[in-house]
Amino acid sequence: MRIGVPRETAPRERRVAATPETVKKLASIGSVVVEEGAGIAADIPDAAWAPAGASIGDPWSAELVLKVAPPSLAEVAKLSDGAVLVSHADPTDRPDVVAALAAKRISWAALERVPRISRAQKMDVLSSMATLAGYRSVLEAANTGGRFFPMMMSAAGTLTPVQVLVIGAGVAGLSALATAKRLGAVCRAFDTRPAVKDQVKSVGARFLELELDASAEDAGGYAKAVSAEFLAKEHALLAKHCAEVDVVITTALVAGREAPKLIDDAMVAAMKPGSVIVDLAAPRGGNCTATRPDEVVQTANGVWIVGPTDLPSRMAADASRLFARNVRELVLHFRGKATDGLNLDPEDEIIKATFVMLGGQTERGGASG
Repeated sequence: MRIGVPRETAPRERRVAATPETVKKLASIGSVVVEEGAGIAADIPDAAWAPAGASIGDPWSAELVLKVAPPSLAEVAKLSDGAVLVSHADPTDRPDVVAALAAKRISWAALERVPRISRAQKMDVLSSMATLAGYRSVLEAANTGGRFFPMMMSAAGTLTPVQVLVIGAGVAGLSALATAKRLGAVCRAFDTRPAVKDQVKSVGARFLELELDASAEDAGGYAKAVSAEFLAKEHALLAKHCAEVDVVITTALVAGREAPKLIDDAMVAAMKPGSVIVDLAAPRGGNCTATRPDEVVQTANGVWIVGPTDLPSRMAADASRLFARNVRELVLHFRGKATDGLNLDPEDEIIKATFVMLGGQTERGGASG
């Protein structure tokens, strides 16, 4: 089996789906071909691949292609008929790509669909990247704002520590809280899910109390939509605390939907001049009504709003290491006990959840398009 690792071409994408470390294991199940320059942005020179067992060449003719970003139509055209593609997907946003892949009988594994179960944890790209995004969001806030995070005592007097609010205490939110706490900030957090209260407290943050809705978490551990009554209570609580803090980091997403709008223009207008909002939901439209994806804007009252869509990519070296390890474990699972190629059992729990299509057939059993 040939395994291809192309250079990413999506805007602001600096990661690569394999590293010399993971190639050493992948090379034991097939020949690995890496596109020239694929790892340069992640601090992996072309010369690093050969000692690991990979060669530089055309990755698109391989039976298995490993990518970070979803493929473009031009990239789909390069794939061999019947190939297996592993990448991020978001298929509902790319019907033209889905149709093109189906026409070529591609089997497409969507990394964001790896199930949140114990035996799939080492394959969970979303959690790995969310950890990095949460960490980096705090650094972006510190870099954008004009304040020290810790309490600072000097001959000129004492500066009080920054107050940080994190909305959404999933993997990214907890990482942000832990990072802000290490920098000396005083942290508080809000989440609709009752189960995360103890996790928030475990990283040294205060959990904002509200009558929580046990139905706000789905069976997979992700947040889901809540009632209108609950949203009204949530809005009042968040408005109060946004006006008090110096930094707000939002992470709230509902699977398959646009990001919920949790911070409206009136709430931003009530925040202190120099306050910073870092909106990690910017790729899905943002949790703040004033967020502009991939822009840093300042409001009339002096609030900075940062809408990054590429935080893991800004730490491309370590992000690629984690990403590639997750992909390696997923590929090894796909192989199973097969002695040659992959064993894509459609009844396997992980394969069933992860593949958008098998042999060009969608999960609903028909060719897409």
